[in-house]
Amino acid sequence: MGRVLQFSDVHFGCEHKRACAAALEYAHATPNDLVLITGDITQKGFPDEFTAAGEWMRAMPEPRFVIVGNHDVPYWDAIARVFHPWRAFETATGFPAHDGQFCSDAVMVRGVVTARGWQARPNWSKGVIDLDQTRRAAEALRQAPIGALRILACHHPLIEMVGTPMTGDVKRGDEAALIFAEAGVDLIMTGHVHVPFAMPIPLADRCSYAVGCGTLSHRERGAPPGFNQIDWDAKTITVTALAWDGTRYSSQQVWRLPRRQDTRKAATAPRPDRPGALEKAVVAPAS
Repeated sequence: MGRVLQFSDVHFGCEHKRACAAALEYAHATPNDLVLITGDITQKGFPDEFTAAGEWMRAMPEPRFVIVGNHDVPYWDAIARVFHPWRAFETATGFPAHDGQFCSDAVMVRGVVTARGWQARPNWSKGVIDLDQTRRAAEALRQAPIGALRILACHHPLIEMVGTPMTGDVKRGDEAALIFAEAGVDLIMTGHVHVPFAMPIPLADRCSYAVGCGTLSHRERGAPPGFNQIDWDAKTITVTALAWDGTRYSSQQVWRLPRRQDTRKAATAPRPDRPGALEKAVVAPAS
């Protein structure tokens, strides 16, 4: 019924070149409804890193959707970090840092920024989520087409998974996760920790799931370079973590997750032509 390929934490500047090239080949060889990239496309936000990242992403099949990560700030430019931390990201990718979304009959994705150029705590790499932006995203996803898989994409995991090599430590993450679960979001898809995972979010009806992606960089944390393939039908969401063995990608781990049933009816479901209904999808300009 549908397929999304999720890539994350490519960290151009210390990317795994062979794994990145093979990932690009896999994406073109594997029919999919969307290529989703969940942040940290650069290592230190240098112009040449953004150039390389932009070229790699534009070589991906369309449609695609990209969100920003904490490494995608101008690392050594204090003024830019404070006043326009995402300008270089938006220029390189063609995607907005805030309130971007993609929507088709099969899948809807909304992006929310959890990274910050700076914040009032020592470790700026940790996450923060704004609840007003959360509510806007939840309301948009609530109005997705009937039967479409509903995905919230952000860089930091809102719910921490025990055993990962690092944490997102997202301020207001639990509150945001509850809002998304109550809105019927199927998946909250993230990067940041560099290891794949999939687990139920223990809130609301427990049919919303946290899905984390590995890295395509040399910044490995106990897992080989890899990415996720998400397949779904009316009853089940299957998350496959694909790992690079130096020659090819193969399945490393598979999670089969029961899918929440969409009980809305066409006669009463929100439509784009109704006031307050689904906003126009935001997609990258054609290259």
